[in-house]
Amino acid sequence: MTRPHAQIRGFDPGLIHRLRGRTDLLTPDEMGRADRAAERYGHPGPVLMEAAGRAVARAIQRHIGRCRVLVLAGPGNNGGDGYIAARLLAQDGWPVRVAALAAPRAGSDAAGAARHWSGPMAPFTPEEAGRSDIVVDAVFGAGLARPVGGLVAATLKAARRIVAVDVPSGLDGATGLIRGYAPSAELTVTFFRLKPGHLLLPGRDRCGRIELADIGIPDAVLDEIVPSTFANLPGLWHLPSLTTESHKYTRGHVTVVGGATMTGAARLAAEAARRAGAGMVTIAARGAADTYRSDEPGLLVSEADIGSLLQDDRRKVWVCGPGLGPDEARSVFPALIEAARIVVGDADVFSAFTGDPDALRGAAVLTPHAGEFARVFGAPVAGRLSAAREAASRTGAVVLLKGADTIIAAPDGRAAINLSAPPWLATAGAGDVLSGVIGGLLAQGMPPWEAAAAGAYLHGRAAELAGPGLVVEDLLPALIRAIAHES
Repeated sequence: MTRPHAQIRGFDPGLIHRLRGRTDLLTPDEMGRADRAAERYGHPGPVLMEAAGRAVARAIQRHIGRCRVLVLAGPGNNGGDGYIAARLLAQDGWPVRVAALAAPRAGSDAAGAARHWSGPMAPFTPEEAGRSDIVVDAVFGAGLARPVGGLVAATLKAARRIVAVDVPSGLDGATGLIRGYAPSAELTVTFFRLKPGHLLLPGRDRCGRIELADIGIPDAVLDEIVPSTFANLPGLWHLPSLTTESHKYTRGHVTVVGGATMTGAARLAAEAARRAGAGMVTIAARGAADTYRSDEPGLLVSEADIGSLLQDDRRKVWVCGPGLGPDEARSVFPALIEAARIVVGDADVFSAFTGDPDALRGAAVLTPHAGEFARVFGAPVAGRLSAAREAASRTGAVVLLKGADTIIAAPDGRAAINLSAPPWLATAGAGDVLSGVIGGLLAQGMPPWEAAAAGAYLHGRAAELAGPGLVVEDLLPALIRAIAHES
């Protein structure tokens, strides 16, 4: 039997709805600034901590049946949240014990929370964790700067079920990377705004169901923080709208460069551009023109050379790379850039310019998968998010780094993390469809970052609508449904 979507670890389509437009993502440092700014609005630390602990307790009551609870409390604010959750669960009749890794610093908000815990204490040991039904991981928060190991790792490993406060201990909230060890929680409760690490892999897989709780921090604090990282959701961008005066030329002309052998890739990109709303789509056939002409009658095919096609100023948007071959990409891509066209570079463009990222300057959008990205820019060292930002800054292009946690980075530092893609989107040809969707949105006037972000979101939604068992041909009709839902 197919498992319900919500039970697939790392893919939770319900999170899109639970965020309710709260697209800003805050790094641990930015979240600290938000906490401090909240005090100026009449929400001091102890009030925020009480609200956070209450949110954890309520989430446990909603999602976990009454059982024996062990709260693992660290010495910082994360531990303070845990003490409050323990007190509120105990007041509701739950059997709760607290195991403290260390006492909170005297005079801290966490120390105040610990003083109000009058229930039983337990040793901080793997044995205690193993005999509890649920372990609340309130040891370390998202800003942890050292690896988790030793007693903490052993105790978390012994837990059968874990509810994490803010993040599972050991998960870097800024990068999604694991510092030493981090457990896999079935529920993670965080506050005010998500952090990048909640959505970036491997962190996303460790969080289970993510609950985002309002603890009283006013949205006005974001005006002084000015976040630059976002969850890729509608509201971050708006799809093109049609008027009674719209016609095929106002909706734009996309030209897809088609190679002579892997013709399916260009056909997929072209059909996706058409379904994304482009007014006209042409395949510039670099051979095998008859194969391209055997498809949909609304798809235009031209055997003219690239130079001749570039004489038509209406051909503003080009998709270059899918099925083209490195040698052809090496000659065509620079010609498109020289002609100042809006170019989506994909697939064989990255093979053509291995180790030469500066050759990609001038593109509007680049869409590498992890292997292609490493081929041109080198493997990410400090995480995919920072690597995508650096690549965008270097090339001046929007870089869409594909994966289950697709990242869309702009040269100005903005970045969005996509969360709409289900695991079954990993199928041959899906990337060709994505490049075509982005081309179709660019042709209708969307700016590159917004077009790439919207394309990634719609691509994932179409796959979810198509359902498990998807093959790439299923994406195209589902894409129409995804667009209709968001228009």
